[in-house]
Amino acid sequence: FLGHEYPELDIEAALVENAAQVDRFQLFESLLLPLEKITESVRYHPESDALYHSLQVFDLARHEMAYDEEFLSAAILHDVGKAIDRENHVVTDRTAWLIEHHMLAHQLAEGTLGARARRRLEESEHYDDLVLLGECDRAGRQVGIVTPELDEALDYLRQLGEQFS
Repeated sequence: FLGHEYPELDIEAALVENAAQVDRFQLFESLLLPLEKITESVRYHPESDALYHSLQVFDLARHEMAYDEEFLSAAILHDVGKAIDRENHVVTDRTAWLIEHHMLAHQLAEGTLGARARRRLEESEHYDDLVLLGECDRAGRQVGIVTPELDEALDYLRQLGEQFS
């Protein structure tokens, strides 16, 4: 049918090209699932594993900026480096910046970040988002909090991407 309706279409090439494209949400899932086996110091993370923490941070961020796909991606992916190489993910520059600097947001909140480092962060157009991500990250350390399932969180992000693409 496609060959008849679209004679100029190289169906085999289109299938190969489509198969080569990575669904970023499948990639996100593959980055996030290993976090379920990552436990951290109970002193800083009493909530249990890093996946549960990431889902809490995502849910808190969704309540703050429900329509900001990049921010929400940073919220759910902020700790993936704990399970795998941080360089192996495909995200926007803004999301990558938020993930890269999220630990500095904690130093900023604690007042332990140096003046020059603080000024460099403040110069970024994403500074306020980084502060908010840090707040969500610190608040997402509760025991017994109901969070969305990973599939639900990724579906939410997928729907945002579809709405604004």
